[in-house]
Amino acid sequence: MQGWSDFAQMLAAGAAIGCAYAIVALGFVLIYKASEIVNFAQGDLMMLGAFLGYTFIVLLGLPFAVGLVLAVLCLALVGALLDRLVLRPMVGEPVFAIVIITIGVGFVLRSIVTMLPAWGSDTHAIPAPYARGTTRLGDVAIGSEYLAIMAATLTLIVVLYAFFRYTRLGVAMQATSQNQLAAFHVGIPVKSMLSLIWAIAAATAALAGVLLAPIAFVHVNMGFIGLKAFPAAVLGGFGSIPGAIVGGLVIGVVEALAGFYLPEGFKDVAAYVLLLLVLAVRPQGLFGASVAKKV
Repeated sequence: MQGWSDFAQMLAAGAAIGCAYAIVALGFVLIYKASEIVNFAQGDLMMLGAFLGYTFIVLLGLPFAVGLVLAVLCLALVGALLDRLVLRPMVGEPVFAIVIITIGVGFVLRSIVTMLPAWGSDTHAIPAPYARGTTRLGDVAIGSEYLAIMAATLTLIVVLYAFFRYTRLGVAMQATSQNQLAAFHVGIPVKSMLSLIWAIAAATAALAGVLLAPIAFVHVNMGFIGLKAFPAAVLGGFGSIPGAIVGGLVIGVVEALAGFYLPEGFKDVAAYVLLLLVLAVRPQGLFGASVAKKV
């Protein structure tokens, strides 16, 4: 029974971390669906959101919930400004050039964080009011911080589904992501929709950053978690929101199991090995659709 208990424990922990990967992967998917741009600064936006949460909650002494909301709102504004000031002037340029710009944005964000005295390159902690509790399901103990990530992911999925399905703004954003020219001709402000999509993607990154802080702490290299969220998005099928969720969960579980059962070092490469195996069989990902284009 001990072997089953260990397996279930790793499964639960991996699912929780996978939920965080899924939240970040959602940002990759939302931006790609709207503009066919892969935003490699998504992980660094998550890092910036965690530092903003640290500022509001620890440095300014605000309640955790208030600091979380403020961090999400501030990073949503950062995402909208990135689209308006950095990416919009690049419209019409090769996609590869725009992707390089997003990589450069990540370097700039990390440099800014290290230059600020209150942040710097030190490791910080955000005390969460729920972080010390545990819930037992038989022999499996799940920390409250892990349950919070799972609950936040489920809530985010429901909110995004309702937003895109039942609101005029959400429908307009879907139309923009499917065909920008057609959306423009029917009167949808495409540029504003793209800025809003970047804002939502950045807000989800901030949410993941603050929720991960009690587990992973807050530091400048926190953004490299985005390197795990990217294979999650690709595994699920780039452009598929359900795929991002499933991909994140799969990557998190595989990583946890590899870290427990396999020799040291396999945990860091397990996500990429799994990604290569899946893409060798299904290049479009688990939930992606093959799309033919005329050239």
